[in-house]
Amino acid sequence: MSAVEKILEPELNDNSPHRQPQALVRRGASPLDPFEEACEWLPVLQRLGIPADRLVPVATRARANKTPFHVELLAAGLCAEDRLYRAIAMDLRLAFMPAVDPARLIVREGDALTLLGSPFASRHARPILYVEPDRPPTQLVGAGLLDLRGLRRMLGDHPERAGRMAVVAPSMLRKALITCSEPRLSARACETLASNVPDCSANVVATVGQGFAIGAVLVSVPLGFALWPSAAMLALHLLFSLFFLGCVALRMLAARRAEPPYLAKLPPVAPADLPVYSVMIALYREAAVVPELLTSLGRIVWPRAKLEIKLVCEADDTETLEALRAHTLRPWVEIIEVPAQGPRTKPKALTYALPLTSGELVAIYDAEDKPHPLQLLEAWQTFRDAPPDLACLQAPLVITNAGEGMIQRLFAFEYAALFRGMLPWLANKGVVLPLGGTSNHFRRTALEAVGSWDPFNVTEDADLGLRLARFGYRSGTITYPTFEEAPHRLGDWVPQRTRWFKGWLQTWLVHMRNPRQLRREIGTASFLIVQVLFAGMVISALAHPLMIVTIAAIFFEMLHAETATPHSALFAVDVINISCGYAAFLVLGAATLVKRERKSLWKTVLATPVYWMMISYAAWRAAWHLYAKPFHWEKTPHRMSKSRWMKPVSRSS
Repeated sequence: MSAVEKILEPELNDNSPHRQPQALVRRGASPLDPFEEACEWLPVLQRLGIPADRLVPVATRARANKTPFHVELLAAGLCAEDRLYRAIAMDLRLAFMPAVDPARLIVREGDALTLLGSPFASRHARPILYVEPDRPPTQLVGAGLLDLRGLRRMLGDHPERAGRMAVVAPSMLRKALITCSEPRLSARACETLASNVPDCSANVVATVGQGFAIGAVLVSVPLGFALWPSAAMLALHLLFSLFFLGCVALRMLAARRAEPPYLAKLPPVAPADLPVYSVMIALYREAAVVPELLTSLGRIVWPRAKLEIKLVCEADDTETLEALRAHTLRPWVEIIEVPAQGPRTKPKALTYALPLTSGELVAIYDAEDKPHPLQLLEAWQTFRDAPPDLACLQAPLVITNAGEGMIQRLFAFEYAALFRGMLPWLANKGVVLPLGGTSNHFRRTALEAVGSWDPFNVTEDADLGLRLARFGYRSGTITYPTFEEAPHRLGDWVPQRTRWFKGWLQTWLVHMRNPRQLRREIGTASFLIVQVLFAGMVISALAHPLMIVTIAAIFFEMLHAETATPHSALFAVDVINISCGYAAFLVLGAATLVKRERKSLWKTVLATPVYWMMISYAAWRAAWHLYAKPFHWEKTPHRMSKSRWMKPVSRSS
């Protein structure tokens, strides 16, 4: 067990909430006396049959974490929320309301969203009233921060108010408030970015000017081949070379600093310093992975009273919802149902759910992910020690089924090159960082400042990384990984890669609506990298099979020619492009492999040409999809990773 895990050990042992958490208090700190708060709750816990000796550890943990006592009580699993609030109602001699009809609530829309997005609810929230026939409005207790002593004092001074008050379980009230806020949440998720920052929204695939330019290219290329075939062929291949060799240059630069993975050593922490952390997982048709997902999330090292996990599901995905509800979810886990309105995409679902979170920091995972238990701690420590302009941290993704076949092996090799080589190098240079689709950690303020995710972009991660840069924010990387598995079949791999390419084209078109403005906002270096990473990667993939065919055709022509053919220069250009492209791909990936992974490198080398042809097929498919169905999200089936945690090692060890 690491030093950090030992410090937070009581938080990990959810089945032993009575253990004395002395380790939670940093050496030299003055411990706070928990007995006064414990005494306030003693009558309530006696009604629940909870022994008095359980109060002191819970109160101590609440003091150490700077969290409300009742939140720690529920997090410890000593009683269910419904039972606790029934006991509170009995202790205060108030009515208990087991169900809440959203139509009978009297609450301002803004107040509802404030309550839904506030940690531990809001101390200064306006009262929520509940209207029933033939009765005066009832004030609901359970919406704001629960102050048991204050309630007792108020009811003692004004006993007549007891008849106009009722206690309700916060989760029950929260569901009703979400129902009331659903139209506004849906509208915000679909319209906010397009309304506030229209030049950064993919709701329009291409502007009129871009459409005219694309049409001109589609007309001029065939015309050029008809009138000047040799010159047009050479010009087109030279244009392809600019992007192809741009990708080569970027990979070779990154390879100079690339290295195998390591885990940073984390210093001890005081739980009181930790903020509320929101973890969001978007699920769609993921019933099969639910049990392992919940187990994986349960391993996260973070004080449970300061952790909130939001499982974001489509409201009509009954299979996944039933799978989730078949499990008894802990108090910090909540299911959020997204109405079937607007684009049916992951970014729309996340944007809908973001106002329902309260964390100062927000992490995004996929349903099949297994994040390292200490990943949140490394992200928080990195944010804590960095200037406020550091808005996002990307954790590396590690593929665990590389040995199952060619697709998995090459996929794992690509991920190693990207997350161990390319992204850390870009972050070190302080340039734009195209985020991966999962294991992103955000400062909430920065995420909201840039408009959160674009609901119309099918690679919301890459778009958000570029948009953060346009707003003056930086993105960085951390070392503790997330484990997941590569697609298992070609039929799963192709739609996923098609969506990636389509999203990169979307992102490039959106942010290149005004190239001069983009260059001013992100700088010349980042501007050039955008051309390579977004346009260059797609154009290279589109050009790759054309170059292969050209090389083969000219080669056979040269075999039957007695002298140099007019196409010798074209042959040389394409051979250089293909050779350098393969070499750069392999050099960058190989530089990031550990000794165990290098054993199968020869298989990767042999399979690279075939894999690149697969990538090219997905790119051409993406170009068609961008025209035919730009906002369609092709679902990738998942299964959980069979990973083992990496042991912490320092860069120098």
